[in-house]
Amino acid sequence: MDFLRPTTWEEALAAKADRPGSVPIQGGTDVMVEINFDVRRPPALLDLTRVAELREWSMTGGLCRVGAGVPYAAVVGELAGPLPGLAQAARTVGSPQIRNRGTVGGNLGAASPAGDSHPPLLAAGAVVEVESRERGVRMIPAAEFYLGVKRSALEPDELIRAVHVPPATGPQYFSKVGTRNAMVIAVCSFALALHPRERRVGTGIGSAAPTPRRALEAEELLAAELDWEAPLDPALLRRFGELCARAAAPIDDVRGTAAYRVHAISVMARRTLTWAWNDHLKERAA
Repeated sequence: MDFLRPTTWEEALAAKADRPGSVPIQGGTDVMVEINFDVRRPPALLDLTRVAELREWSMTGGLCRVGAGVPYAAVVGELAGPLPGLAQAARTVGSPQIRNRGTVGGNLGAASPAGDSHPPLLAAGAVVEVESRERGVRMIPAAEFYLGVKRSALEPDELIRAVHVPPATGPQYFSKVGTRNAMVIAVCSFALALHPRERRVGTGIGSAAPTPRRALEAEELLAAELDWEAPLDPALLRRFGELCARAAAPIDDVRGTAAYRVHAISVMARRTLTWAWNDHLKERAA
């Protein structure tokens, strides 16, 4: 197995173009586990840790541009204001050591249905910036990025450069169920983002389908029936939970049954909407 270590983005794109089978690595929190257990044996590893620009974030064109190498610890420490949902999810990732190494870009590249960053990115309406040497930059909406279990819309010669996330204009929440309270892969997860200016609610479901996904029917229900000046209607809240659960397509596995996941998605959907709505009403009253 070869080990490629570019120091600039241009070198990284050239290496990926010349060796499409090479596997990018940032923190290695997914890739190295698979290699250690002999799940995969790529012809080459493309180490991106020396590409400094990938570890930077900025506000660009009204969006928060988070480099693919920004670790979860930085998301928690520096981006909790503009990206509260993503920061909440980042706090649940592994241990402090894993949060110092793991990255949102790596989570996207792995494209695991259980990845913690996927639901808040979907709820917020994020867009993934990818690039290849030959074809340049592509901007892929998060909702179109996930194609299957650990499969994404990335072409073999493309690398993830950054993710563009709209700063929060309303409350955001992330909820996760695991087999224990910390350092655990999600049994299922759910993210919710209120977008008061647009009078809509964004959702994201994790670890309850072959890919992370939005609950589109549930979003459409709230867009049509939610009164943004009034307390939540219990019947509407219940229907929202049911539609979120209906959007899931889980399996039975060692972490939980499909039936449990469906039930948990409904509960988390109702809870996160309640928490976010209470915050919304407090902000209106302030």
